[in-house]
Amino acid sequence: MRPAPGRPFEVFVTFLKLGVTSFGGPIAHIAYFRREFVVQRGWLDEGRFGQLLALCQFLPGPASSQLGFSLGVLRAGWAGGLAAFAAFTLPSALLLFAFATVLPGISGAAGNAAIHGLKLVAVVVVAHGLLGMVRQLCPDATRRSIAAAGVALVLLSGAAWIQLTVVALGAAAGLAFCRDVPPGSSEGFPLPHRPAAGGILIGVFATLLVLLPLAADRMGGLAAIVDAFYRAGALVFGGGHVVLPLLKDAVVNPGWISLDEFLAGYGAAQAVPGPMFTLAAYLGARLPGAEGGAVGALIAVISIFLPGLLLVAGALPLWSSLPRHPAATSAVAGVNAAVVGLLGAAFYDPVWTSAVQRPSDVAIAVVGFVLLVAWRLSALYVVLWCVAAALLRALLA
Repeated sequence: MRPAPGRPFEVFVTFLKLGVTSFGGPIAHIAYFRREFVVQRGWLDEGRFGQLLALCQFLPGPASSQLGFSLGVLRAGWAGGLAAFAAFTLPSALLLFAFATVLPGISGAAGNAAIHGLKLVAVVVVAHGLLGMVRQLCPDATRRSIAAAGVALVLLSGAAWIQLTVVALGAAAGLAFCRDVPPGSSEGFPLPHRPAAGGILIGVFATLLVLLPLAADRMGGLAAIVDAFYRAGALVFGGGHVVLPLLKDAVVNPGWISLDEFLAGYGAAQAVPGPMFTLAAYLGARLPGAEGGAVGALIAVISIFLPGLLLVAGALPLWSSLPRHPAATSAVAGVNAAVVGLLGAAFYDPVWTSAVQRPSDVAIAVVGFVLLVAWRLSALYVVLWCVAAALLRALLA
């Protein structure tokens, strides 16, 4: 049964809470979203959440931000989508802009311990989300096998492009082996726009991708900045950390920002909640001349997120009708299983490998997992526990 439509303010408040507590990068964000909107609030069921997740994995751009925007659109229309995006993005963008204005990096034992605690938060949240998604999206041996194959391919390859390949192979495997999956809801998604409007949005995306480089060559200045960040957001699959090489090419290679400044911003981005793409706020603020500061930060953030939001908004009407077709149902089932494989691989590397370095890390993560799963406490308590435990360990060392 479809939940009653919400209001933009409700969406904004809910996503603002996530914006200040969602540590751990895009993989962790998906787990946060599922817990908040499927398990706790019931804004949509597992099937529709899986369909949205599959779409956002297919498209280039910041997958977790596209997923959040889509959830806002489904809940409260266009205003809800914009409210979700603004609330989820604003906290980390402001924090990184503030860091850009002072620039001293987070250093010393206490700072390093706090960052390590945040990494342990990601271990807890991703583990919880992964287990839930295995139960819901991989209920049979066939789909679990597709997920396991996805884990193996990602870990053995290590290349960024393998993620898109795994999703495509998952769709093919679903068509071949998931023919008995029950069809999805025939109602589709409650969207504020029709397929024709979606086609216009995709056309705007493509037009900007072609015209912005021409404008940058002719005009330079702000046009060049918009082009650089728009291309980074439009051409990256997987989002999150995968965008870093493109951003480095966009701002370091032209000499706008030094490599040391770039790496300092990347380090700061690890310590804040919200989407990794808000690193653009730091980079835009550090740009030289009149193009930097608050103006540069705002332009960079809008430019890097815009292509992904245009694409997902344009694709939603078509994607909404797919569950009515048996072949599409099978393909989506395979894609969802492949996405679980991507999450499983990401849980191991980089989430587990970068956070769990000693037995005490395992102990801290286990306690956090119990707080989240057994005691059903807010993720904020998990953040407080993991950071406090890591700081205490550093003080006693």
